[in-house]
Amino acid sequence: MKASRWMLGAVLIVALGVGGLFALRASPIGQQTEVGVGYGARTACACRYLGNRSLDSCKTDFEPGMEMVRLSEDPAAKRITATVPLIASRSATYAEGYGCTLNDD
Repeated sequence: MKASRWMLGAVLIVALGVGGLFALRASPIGQQTEVGVGYGARTACACRYLGNRSLDSCKTDFEPGMEMVRLSEDPAAKRITATVPLIASRSATYAEGYGCTLNDD
């Protein structure tokens, strides 16, 4: 009896968490986060591949309030991905003659 209550409670907590994430993604905050990671990916890509700076150095170009944005790099593809964990992620890729463009992820 006790185990089934714990299981029901765990399922309820997971369901509420997943529902909360979907609601957050659809909210104005989630939409602003999507714009922010796109800006971060494009800015960091240009900084890294046009400015020849390190990825850590590129983070200093971000606007205040972008501290949650995490950057990762795929050097072989010349791609930078900006992510706010569990909410939004965008990538930008460098192409000779075109510069950095956002990918349709």
